[in-house]
Amino acid sequence: MSKGTSYPSESSSRVDVRTAVTVRQVTSDSSIHHHPFFLIPAYDNEMTRLFFVSHRTGAPQIFCEVRETGKLVQLTNRPDIHEWSVSPSRNGRYVYFTASSGAWRVNTESLHEEELVNFGSAEMREKGMVGAAMGTTAVSYDDRWWAVPVKAGELTKLVIVDTESGKSEVIAERDSVGHPEFHPDDSSILHYAGPYHSRMWVINRDGSGNRLVYERDVAAQQWVVHEAWLPGTRELTVIDWPKGMLAVDVDTGGVRQVCTFNAWHAISNRAGTLAVADTTYPDIGLQVFDPRCPTGVSGLPVSGLPVSGLPVSGLPVSGLSGEPRTLCYPEAWNLGAHWHTDHCPYDDEDFKQGKWQVHAPQHTHPHPSFSPDGRFVAFTSDKTGFSQVYEATVPEQIQKESAKQ
Repeated sequence: MSKGTSYPSESSSRVDVRTAVTVRQVTSDSSIHHHPFFLIPAYDNEMTRLFFVSHRTGAPQIFCEVRETGKLVQLTNRPDIHEWSVSPSRNGRYVYFTASSGAWRVNTESLHEEELVNFGSAEMREKGMVGAAMGTTAVSYDDRWWAVPVKAGELTKLVIVDTESGKSEVIAERDSVGHPEFHPDDSSILHYAGPYHSRMWVINRDGSGNRLVYERDVAAQQWVVHEAWLPGTRELTVIDWPKGMLAVDVDTGGVRQVCTFNAWHAISNRAGTLAVADTTYPDIGLQVFDPRCPTGVSGLPVSGLPVSGLPVSGLPVSGLSGEPRTLCYPEAWNLGAHWHTDHCPYDDEDFKQGKWQVHAPQHTHPHPSFSPDGRFVAFTSDKTGFSQVYEATVPEQIQKESAKQ
């Protein structure tokens, strides 16, 4: 089908029998669907559209659901889109993406496509299916700047594109750059993921201040992954797999424990008052919890739980307003056997010697993220055999509790 094609609504709702939460299925075609990576908002600010990728035409294309009518609209029709690069603008006017060796955007009304930067013979992404290999990009909260990692030979460049002028600038060049995210309140700073052994980096938009903000415990084979800004703070939350989540102050280096259940991909709402995380090994559903603590403790020790001893529900954390609660159960396949571990698997000699490869198709992961108003959580699940996009309604009581604190 061609771009601009409008499909009838595929929306249907059910109630999760274990949590009594309403879950709406957005897509139903027998093909792969997924919303953007959990760091990237799936909705525009006014929530007129919910953006996602669909393979229903035979190749990954950008789609949106017009939420007022439920109709699904195809925004692109090309064979070369890097599907995890999709990043909608907050005002809903454009969807930014990379395709082949270029950085593009499509106008959501006219469907006009514009190449902002061409990177020539660049590979664009690292090889594989996780981390920097996904090729995720990020638009700043004010829609002015777009961060694009570009794999070029042995190095990766972090490119900042001015969305108004179309000018671009390389602000960093190094071994690995993945999952950039601008600060949700300050577009002059962003974080990105370096290689697993020195993962958490922060850099100013002009390229200054490039620094590692957290040193992992090498002796303990600590695995830190899936960083995200906590709005209203200068903290990055990060998963300390499988021991829970930490928050790191990027200015002082202070570290605090946020939760001690097996949070996997975790992100907070725009107020920074409620977080959601998917889970695996074991899958205990989507958990919602308060990402704040009364005080931060520099160098707070992390006491981990062995995989076999992980809880069947979120554990309460002293000092938080309440224990994590289950929102719903995506029942996604969560492919990626390397997550069934109590340490960083990339430290293992078998991996270093190339005796095993990571197999983790990203469309099998829920990757939950909040709507701008915090009332909904978008996620992906392939429980029906094909990955589909879903939207869970956050109970009003939970919304009210998080707003008061």
